[in-house]
Order: sequence, then C-alpha cells, then structure tokens
Amino acid sequence: MKIGELSHATGVDADTIRFYEKTGVLPPPARQTNGYRAYGPEHVDGLSFVRHCRALDIPLADVRRLLNFTSRPDEDCEDINRLVDEQIARVRARLTSLKALEKQLTTLRARCSVGHQAKECGILGELVSAAREG
Repeated sequence: MKIGELSHATGVDADTIRFYEKTGVLPPPARQTNGYRAYGPEHVDGLSFVRHCRALDIPLADVRRLLNFTSRPDEDCEDINRLVDEQIARVRARLTSLKALEKQLTTLRARCSVGHQAKECGILGELVSAAREG
C-alpha cells in the first residue's frame, strides 16, 4: 500500500509517518520501481503500536525501545517494566502539577463575581498585576 493508504488505515498523518521513518521508529518500506514507498501489514501493525503508545503519552525514544522488544520476544521484560514505571512517575508528576494549576485557577476565579465591567474585574486585575511582576 502507498503512504496515503497507510495513513487512512491507521489514522496517522502521512507527514508523521515520514517522521517516524526518518527517526527510526518505523522501519523504512520497500520502494516500488516508480520510487513510491510500498507498505505492508508489518507497517500497519507497527504504526498502530506506536499510535497506541503515543496515546499513553509514552515518549518516542521509549516507544522505539518497546518496539525493539517486540522483535525479541524471549528477552527479559525488566526493562519494559522499568520503562512503564518511569512513565507512571511522569504522569503522577503531571497530575500533581495539574492539581496545583487547578488550585491557582480556582483562587483566581474567586477574585471576581459576575456583573462587573472589565476594568473592575478581579481576575483581569490579578493577571495584569502578575504579568507586570513576572
């Protein structure tokens, strides 16, 4: 199949597919005599795997490492466990950060009630003041 067909089959943009090839995340496809890329079922499977990993917000370098394990099924999976544990730690750190952000926004929202003009808005005043300080 051509790149457009692969893109349609997997829901991944053609430019992203080319990027994954360039960075070694996906293996390069064979070339037809006319120079077009010729993708096979292994590319659909690989790209679907990458897409799922990216949906879990796993960094591309780690996706590449995971893909290497798919071709070595007899390897010990300790590194896979460690990789996922690191991703869990990143997600937990992000959650902590998001909770702090939520608290800041809630505090900011409490600075203004409904029915004011913009010049009297506590939220806008706080944002302007913070921007001048920062």
